[in-house]
Amino acid sequence: MKQVMLYCRAGFEKECAGEIQDKASQLEVYGFPRLKNNTGYVLFECYQDEDADKLIKQIDFQALIFARQMFAVEAEFIDLPKDDRISPILSQLSAIDYLPLCGDLRIETPDTNEAKELLKFCRKFTVPLRQALRGKGLLLAKDNAKKPVFHVCFIAPGHCYMGYSYSQNNSPFFMGIPRLKFPSDAPSRSTLKLEEAFHVFIPREEWETRLASGMWAVDLGACPGGWTYQLVKRSMFVYAVDNGMMAESLMETGQVKHHMEDGFKFEPPRKNVTWLVCDMIEKPSRVAQLMGEWLISGWAKEAIFNLKLPMKGRYDEVLEDIENLKRFLKEHQVKFKLQAKHLYHDREEITVHVQSLSHISAY
Repeated sequence: MKQVMLYCRAGFEKECAGEIQDKASQLEVYGFPRLKNNTGYVLFECYQDEDADKLIKQIDFQALIFARQMFAVEAEFIDLPKDDRISPILSQLSAIDYLPLCGDLRIETPDTNEAKELLKFCRKFTVPLRQALRGKGLLLAKDNAKKPVFHVCFIAPGHCYMGYSYSQNNSPFFMGIPRLKFPSDAPSRSTLKLEEAFHVFIPREEWETRLASGMWAVDLGACPGGWTYQLVKRSMFVYAVDNGMMAESLMETGQVKHHMEDGFKFEPPRKNVTWLVCDMIEKPSRVAQLMGEWLISGWAKEAIFNLKLPMKGRYDEVLEDIENLKRFLKEHQVKFKLQAKHLYHDREEITVHVQSLSHISAY
């Protein structure tokens, strides 16, 4: 196998390609990305056999910013017959030297309007293909979340790529996208950005301790309250900082204190804040610097914030801002864990999560 497939937001194929190229080079795996604009995926062509497996094992998926999913490609089918798609699939798979026994099957498409029209077919095709793969011993009789995942990605009718990912190093979500429902009482759709960030960055088994009732949080650039809504819903108390007005429904909860101030000048009245969240429309370098100052001062234990991307040089801007933030924290001897992702609900921005490990005993 010589290819790795990566899903991304349509229009961000160049950034996804640049990232996989950098990560592969760091592992001394050589190849080149194949991409077309607005297709929602990138194929990385390795020069050596077995390098695709090496990449999906050794590249930390959580460290990828622009990729929603990655898997090693074992086969490509360009013109599957409508009357019998399964036979040619099984025939080609049987000729492959190595294919791990998988515990799950996902039949997906890239996240584009054209490809999503295939999702209805994908759902119908899942049951017969699952049965066929189990009959050939390629898929366990029962789903097993700890085993590799078998992926089938249809990019057009009859045209798909098949392969696998490792469950400990992939996205657990179908198409790499958490399925969230917009709450009807939320003040704005931006609320889904923070909810998705919690799903992606915070392990579900840690929600009770890290997103606990009674915590204090600060929301910089809070108006009208989309992100504050997520904190209030989890029974936290929030300092909402914005010169604009907050949704009355949030103020009526008694959990929100509204400060009509500049987010760059605000200092929390109390210093036992757990969460700092920020979705201000400002230069990304300035926001990253501000987040670092809060963590260095010990004003917050964890931060989730958005960095708005420029029209050009998006990947380079992201790398520079994140590296500068890491350097800033290290210079001040702050131990931390940092993750960044171009989330489904993000557009021209990425979402960053930083946890200060210096204060982890306080949980």
